[in-house]
Amino acid sequence: MAEERVEPKPIDLGEYKFGFHDDVQPILSTGKGLNEAVIRELSAAKNEPEWMLEFRLKSYETFKKMPMQTWGADLSEIDFDDLIYYQKPSDKPARSWDEVPEKIKETFERIGIPEAERAYLAGASAQYESEVVYHNMKEEFERLGIIFTDTDSALKEYPDLFKQYFAKLVPPTDNKLAALNSAVWSGGTFIYVPKGVKVDRAIQVVNILRSDVDLMVNRRVLIIMEEGAEAKFLFCDDTADDRNFLSTQVIEVFVGENASLDLYCLEETHTKNVRISNVYIEQQANSRVNHDVITLHNGITRNRLDLILKGEGAECWCNGCVIADKNQHVDNNTHIDHAVPRCNSHELYKYVLDDHAVGAFAGRVLVRPDSQHTTSQETNQNLVMTRTARMYTQPMLEIYADDVKCAHGSTVGQLNNDALFYMQQRGISKREGKLLLQFAFVNEVIDKMELVPLRDRLHHLVEKRFRGELNKCEGCQLCK
Repeated sequence: MAEERVEPKPIDLGEYKFGFHDDVQPILSTGKGLNEAVIRELSAAKNEPEWMLEFRLKSYETFKKMPMQTWGADLSEIDFDDLIYYQKPSDKPARSWDEVPEKIKETFERIGIPEAERAYLAGASAQYESEVVYHNMKEEFERLGIIFTDTDSALKEYPDLFKQYFAKLVPPTDNKLAALNSAVWSGGTFIYVPKGVKVDRAIQVVNILRSDVDLMVNRRVLIIMEEGAEAKFLFCDDTADDRNFLSTQVIEVFVGENASLDLYCLEETHTKNVRISNVYIEQQANSRVNHDVITLHNGITRNRLDLILKGEGAECWCNGCVIADKNQHVDNNTHIDHAVPRCNSHELYKYVLDDHAVGAFAGRVLVRPDSQHTTSQETNQNLVMTRTARMYTQPMLEIYADDVKCAHGSTVGQLNNDALFYMQQRGISKREGKLLLQFAFVNEVIDKMELVPLRDRLHHLVEKRFRGELNKCEGCQLCK
């Protein structure tokens, strides 16, 4: 099915509103705490095969034995016994918008999901609490052989394909929270793009955290791109309640030879949210990956990217943008593995930190002994707006080949006072001048995004964020 193409349509994302409250009651909850019985109850509720239950139980045993991570944000105060690990908001994921329960539908309508889907999306997925409640894809994509469904359904409907790729990039032993995710994962997205199929319109996945109690949500995402496939994905995280949320996600991505993937992750959560994201990407020969992670509002966030270039001619662009104030904390940890010769990697992460915010960046580029003719650039640049904000940065190169072009660098500083003075002399207020300089600083990351509607939307959202308007909305409990 080579070179089949679906033509794009005009895109208008509209405004993504932050925060609101609803009163949807779950139809099933495991209650607080985690033990083997909870895992068995979760697996039984989903009617999973025996091999998945065994995988969950082994992962749980690994979780109990592993120490909590020590780098970056302090997670030692998390009480894993004081959280609910699974809540089911509806009986099954809806395939049409009319099938979505009314209270849940109202929540997603407030962030514009149905309108956005009709305007431009190849497909849309909506996760609510622990389950995917809405999943829809344009008919023409089904005709092309694309599989776009929730992860729970994929396990049942495509068992062989699912088992072939699931947990192949991230073993439960990778880290403690990856092990926890493997033990209690629920919901998420499964995407398969066949050989030669090009998806020109974006596929959007929206994850909303809402609950009347402290809740943990563990998503699992599996993306398979066969040879010559092309696709764009946008993952959005939002919160609807001011409860204590702990969310983990594991994303595994397989990018075949000559395939192209754009993966965008946007977070707009509240200050009580702890979010741990682990993204694992494997690239084959002459493939292209563009991965962008944007944190506009959060509590504690740790983004980990583990990318391996396994085929010659593979190339990746990894970009990050962080805006944080109050007591927010954002970590970005990257590991780019040049496993074969003639591959290129590019990293650019930028932070703007205000008030008592803390940022951290640790980037490691590994060039293996046989990986000659490697090109790599790793850059981390940071603006620290106050004396109380903190930035920790650690770019690293680990090179075992001698015919390479690799560089890394990091800067931490404040706004350019000369530029600020220049603008003041021309009638721009000091406050407005600071906003313009901050906006220009992060624009370098935003302008690298190839998904034009998202780029335009982020220009708007970033300006609102710097003006202190992004975390305000109608009817939000957090803002009252």
